[in-house]
Amino acid sequence: MNAALDIAAIRAQFPALALRDEGRERIYFDNPAGTQVPQRVIDRTVDCLVNRNANLGGYFTTTIEAGELVDLAHQACADFYNAASMGEIVFGQNMTSLTFHMSRCLGRQLKRGDEIVLSRMDHDANVAPWLLLADDLGLVVRWIDFDTGTYEFPEDALTKVLSDKTKLLAMGMASNCTGTVNDAKRFAAEARKAGAIVYLDAVQYAPHYAIDVQDLGADFVVSSAYKWFGPHQGILWGREDLLKQTFGYKVRPVGEDLPHKFETGTLSHEGMAGTLGAIEYLEQFGTGETRPRRLASAWSNLADYEHRITLRLIEGLRTFKGLTIRGVTSANAMHRRVPTVSFTLDGHHPEALARAFARDNIFVWSGHNYAIEPVSRMGLMDKGGVLRIGLAHYNTEAEVDALLSSLTRQIRSA
Repeated sequence: MNAALDIAAIRAQFPALALRDEGRERIYFDNPAGTQVPQRVIDRTVDCLVNRNANLGGYFTTTIEAGELVDLAHQACADFYNAASMGEIVFGQNMTSLTFHMSRCLGRQLKRGDEIVLSRMDHDANVAPWLLLADDLGLVVRWIDFDTGTYEFPEDALTKVLSDKTKLLAMGMASNCTGTVNDAKRFAAEARKAGAIVYLDAVQYAPHYAIDVQDLGADFVVSSAYKWFGPHQGILWGREDLLKQTFGYKVRPVGEDLPHKFETGTLSHEGMAGTLGAIEYLEQFGTGETRPRRLASAWSNLADYEHRITLRLIEGLRTFKGLTIRGVTSANAMHRRVPTVSFTLDGHHPEALARAFARDNIFVWSGHNYAIEPVSRMGLMDKGGVLRIGLAHYNTEAEVDALLSSLTRQIRSA
């Protein structure tokens, strides 16, 4: 399918990719922190602000059309996650805000001495909310730890910390630091068999692979649309029966109907419109009679291309002496990672590398990138963390080669 992807045509849909700085092209390798958006997202957002700018629940044109848009966005995200109902979709500001909110709602079911399991692989957005909840309620925190040699979890990582007191597992589907794709379905099955609620962070997984919550076996899955070519918007899926029985912190006029009891205040309708636009953009790359099938097909096609350029990057980086890639590198294991590649280079501070790349108009991140647990586990917090390169399907082989050339120049001039 790689040959069928017209990368030039794809890039033409993103206005930001045509921008130049003093005549120089921009190379966007900062995608794990936020992707660029296609024109479809911009058009949907503008249409909302111009034609549908009203609160919900009235009898006039703009409020009626705003309500229709909100329903379309909920249904689109239900299709994005392959959820059973759009009532299972909760919109919020971002994944972090949604997780803080849901942790407090779920916390009403927990008591002192209960145990929760967190991951050493995770972004802090799926760690800190639960640590603070544990501090508030007197919960016991257990950790699943990854192998710093393979950058993956051992088979028994979860089973050895589960107990009859375990009430919740919070973990990521993919790491924003190592790029590792975790076997979330297996972990979810183990945790739910022990009677625990499973809360999955899909922020880094969602821009690269299809999510099927009906097959996954988790209770909650949450991601942020600005990581998958949309606006700054968070979208949470929750199992309907669990959402119904979970307490919702809300203002008094709001009822108990789903998903509104968890959607506090007036939502960003323009953000929801842009999210709808992002999903419509992604559909074009797939085939099938339904939107969930088209999206699943699209992600498969896009992943094939991403695997190829990721391997090109990894193979190029491995030629540099003293460079350590902090993640899976095997050519036959690209499906076990997302195209987020972090590395350290002996004698070169990650921040200095990032600054040098920026001078070449190559956009990357350095530091811990909020992945405090994995960076600490690898012993890199006091060494400046990692240099992180994040690819997306609109990136090209030529851009990968440009980064490798830039790194060569940096090393020679050091």
